[in-house]
Amino acid sequence: MSEYKSEFLRELSWRGFIKDTTHKAELDAYCAKGTPVAYVGYDATADSLHVGNLITIMMLRVFQRHGGKPIALMGGGTTKVGDPTDKEKSRPLLTDEQINTNIAGIKTAFEPFIRFGTGPNDAIMVNNNDWLGELGYLEMLRAVGIYFTINTMVKQDTVRRRLEAEQPYTFLEFNYLLMQSYDFLELYRRYGCRMQLGGSDQWGNIVGGVDLVHKAEGGEAFGVTAHLVTTSSGVKMGKTVGGAVWLNADRKSPYEYWQFWRNTEDADVGKFLRLFTDLGREEIERLEALEGAGINDAKIALANAATTLLHGVAAAKEAEAAAKAVFSAGASADALPTALVPQAELDAGMLVAAALAAAGLSKSNGEGRRLIEQGAIRVNDEAVTDPNAKVSSADLKDGAIKLSAGKKRHALIKTG
Repeated sequence: MSEYKSEFLRELSWRGFIKDTTHKAELDAYCAKGTPVAYVGYDATADSLHVGNLITIMMLRVFQRHGGKPIALMGGGTTKVGDPTDKEKSRPLLTDEQINTNIAGIKTAFEPFIRFGTGPNDAIMVNNNDWLGELGYLEMLRAVGIYFTINTMVKQDTVRRRLEAEQPYTFLEFNYLLMQSYDFLELYRRYGCRMQLGGSDQWGNIVGGVDLVHKAEGGEAFGVTAHLVTTSSGVKMGKTVGGAVWLNADRKSPYEYWQFWRNTEDADVGKFLRLFTDLGREEIERLEALEGAGINDAKIALANAATTLLHGVAAAKEAEAAAKAVFSAGASADALPTALVPQAELDAGMLVAAALAAAGLSKSNGEGRRLIEQGAIRVNDEAVTDPNAKVSSADLKDGAIKLSAGKKRHALIKTG
């Protein structure tokens, strides 16, 4: 029996999204009637979102499916400051031109997941530079600053860690909490938005916005945070030897995207099926129950479902067929050349260039680096572009790391 009455929170709960909420009973009542409005903010630090952002995009998708109106907030204004949350050093400042270019690229990531339009629960996309860019400094201090105390702000985890480590925490960054809280207040005033969704690292910022809406307008607002997703081996979600797993096809092809999900660690398949697909509970539980070689069927189902959401059915089928073709005509995994490397060397991190040489795919580390720079190398079917990239034990899939040089030369690295 779910602890929630609203269908939205029930689904978030069984899928494993919810970490914390504010005012649980009132939040549940708000989500259970009418057309609730919720937003997620995305700073424009790159020209594409990545798999790490999918957790909140999927939350908005579930929200819309249950009748809610999503707001995707582009951080044209807050990006000029840079979110210091969970960061150990300041982010580089971007120009207006860079920020606008990034926003244009980010917009395309939402369209496969969320329906935009003018209907009652169609999503809208807004830019916080529209109000932050017009807000004078004195006006900001008088409108927002009076509601925040330094006592509370220095207790935030990010601030506390930086101060304890005697690392710089600029006054610019210190204002980020006020700016994000003001976003919530503006969205409340403009669109009747009463809920913010985000990762658990955003809890302090979300609570700040909830409190500001209450203090400045006497309004009732809510926050919901999701668990930050890491793999079973402790790696941050979306981080691979080839870099971030981008959502835009020009940054990560549908085939590479499919392979990322296909290479999910065994222990994470069920969790990822719940968080990153639309599959129903009964089908997910069936796939979760598979054991042994059957886990590969669950991984393929995950890869197909996740790729279909972003790139469409045809792209998912094409990627699956391409993956099968790699191991056809005598190129099955069992038949691939295999090189053994010491467990300790892999645990410590081994240069991909060195692994290529060990596997016989290059004559030397230098040649391996050149192949990487030429875009000819893949690790576990993901492109590698950094000549100093490393593989480690975390990259083992079914006990091996697959190396590819071009389209036809493949080998495995195992420990021994």
